[in-house]
Parts: sequence; structure tokens; C-alpha cells
Amino acid sequence: MSVIRILYNHACPICRAEIAHYRARAEASGAALVFEDLNAADLGGWRLTPDQAMRRMHARLPDGRVVSGVEAFARIWAALPGYRWLAWLVRVPGVRHLAELGYNRVAAPWLYRRHLRRMALAGEGPRP
Repeated sequence: MSVIRILYNHACPICRAEIAHYRARAEASGAALVFEDLNAADLGGWRLTPDQAMRRMHARLPDGRVVSGVEAFARIWAALPGYRWLAWLVRVPGVRHLAELGYNRVAAPWLYRRHLRRMALAGEGPRP
């Protein structure tokens, strides 16, 4: 079975809740998804800096390629029963463009800024 590894930010409450949902669905269905917290993962294996890792969701495919953003979500959804239609939908050319625009311009930057603000309030700096 080919495993897709998902890199996410466990320190982000929104990310943590969403991944907990996906993890439960993956475990219940036997989906070949493994979820890795970027705060504990070896980011060198992902070929990402800590800052790059924090800015968006990433997935490492069985062939070693890393995809991110909407395509990473599509890989999760394609592996989960009940979500496959969503993976198909975000891959439709016009919908994909809108989904990527929303994720790249709104959702990911907003979550990243919230995370940096949480870290600053907690007196933590970015991971070296």
C-alpha cells in the first residue's frame, strides 16, 4: 500500500482540529495517510524550511514528490470515503483556480499570521 504523508502544523488549533477529523476518518477506513506534525518532523526530508512548512499544508506522495496547498488537500480527500467528490471538484479547472486563489491568497496567509501572533504572544520564536 502506497502511503501519502501529510505535513501539518499541530500548534495551529484550526489545523489540529481539521487533521484530527481526517485522521479519524483515515483510521476508520484504512486510508493510507500518515499525518506528521511539522514541529516534530525532520523537515530536511521534506526539503522545506520551518517557515515554508508553516505557510501551507504539504503532502509527500509515494514517489517522493511534495505537493502543497489545494493539491495536498485533494490528496487527503481522494483517499477518504465521503470526500472523493470534493477531490474531484477542486481538480476541475475553473474550480481549481478559485480554490487555489482562496487558499493561497486568503486561508493560508490568514492561518500563518494567526500562528505567528500566537507564537509571539507565547514568547516563542519560529523554530530554528
